Amino acid sequence: MTSVADEAWFRDPALQRILTLLNADGGEARVAGGAVRNALMGLPVADVDVATTLVPEKVVERAVTAGIKAVPTGFEHGTVTLVIGGHGFEVTTLRRDIETDGRRAKVAFGTDWQTDAERRDLTINALYADAQGAVIDLVNGLPDIDTRTVRFIGDAAERIAEDYLRILRFFRFFAHYGSGRPDADGLRACARAKDKLSTLSAERIWAETKKLLSAADPSRALLWMRQAGVLTEILPETEKWGIDGIHGLVAAEKSLGWTADPILRLAAIVPPDAERLDALAKRLRMSNAEAAKLAAWANAPVLPDEVTDVGFDRLLYRHGAEGLVFRLRLALASARTAAEGDPAAMRRSARLSVLLKRAENYEKPVFPVGGADIVAAGVPAGKRVGEILKELEDLWVERNFTLDRAALTARLEDMIRRSL
Repeated sequence: MTSVADEAWFRDPALQRILTLLNADGGEARVAGGAVRNALMGLPVADVDVATTLVPEKVVERAVTAGIKAVPTGFEHGTVTLVIGGHGFEVTTLRRDIETDGRRAKVAFGTDWQTDAERRDLTINALYADAQGAVIDLVNGLPDIDTRTVRFIGDAAERIAEDYLRILRFFRFFAHYGSGRPDADGLRACARAKDKLSTLSAERIWAETKKLLSAADPSRALLWMRQAGVLTEILPETEKWGIDGIHGLVAAEKSLGWTADPILRLAAIVPPDAERLDALAKRLRMSNAEAAKLAAWANAPVLPDEVTDVGFDRLLYRHGAEGLVFRLRLALASARTAAEGDPAAMRRSARLSVLLKRAENYEKPVFPVGGADIVAAGVPAGKRVGEILKELEDLWVERNFTLDRAALTARLEDMIRRSL
């Protein structure tokens, strides 16, 4: 018998308290979905969700009686979050779909575990564990766990038609959990329904895409998305640019200990065109911070092949470090890919590594004078103040940021005398 009873997360007293509470007096509750899947795949378990035959009102009633905080996080959809010791557990009533339109479903609460399992998307996501930890498989998901096969439950086209976001979920779960080739039926159904992705909200598409790009290695999933026409549907910017850069980037991340950044990975597969990337960010409703990262990269200068440390410091001052760090990481990943057996590429990799470290540790120097100093020296407030300030700053940068306030003030006085 397959079991998760020995898992530390399953033995958590808080979870056991919830299972005991909900399994009493005719109720039934099981751990559902991701926690069971990850445990059987030997992967970390973060969130533990519970499914129950009890309706949300009963879940809240039992929790309150037991002194457990109940938060109605998705009450109309059957979800209540029970909080014990600051740790939340989502508890959702068994459901069946009564109406779907590809974007959202109207559901009715039920008590049939088979129906609840069959309304889920993928076989590996529809496993349960009862109060004793025994794994219950109603959709033949255990063999798919063993082979790391990402497969829709039942008819793939029907599952997708219930919610077109499942097209992206298919590839996202393949990126995180799949092995070999994607399931042929699922791949075919995704390709046929790809145009329906346009009916979804931009927020849902970007959230799912970002999760996919956060996988340990999303390159195989991106390849199959491109083959199926799905990648072009959601990221047309990749169509004539290609996704080959993602392989070297993932390899560099693993070798150099970089934290996977979905925005940097996105940058690896789209052209550094500021105007197009601004449109992309707006289309996908990215956060301001995400859009700013892309813009910084697109607007950062292409590094000269033989840039000196002094020249690089000037670039960092003028353009900021963030965009140049992106440029350097992508360039270094590409150079490392080409470095095997190529001495020139090896030397370039070494130089890029030095520049990257310099950029990552960069602290922008503070220009020692300001507009108030110009006015105090006798220049009337207005356009001329800005012109003089820029001239002084250009001189300061040209002299490698070595001129102090006294030297700049002396130069300012000289400029004013010459202008009289």
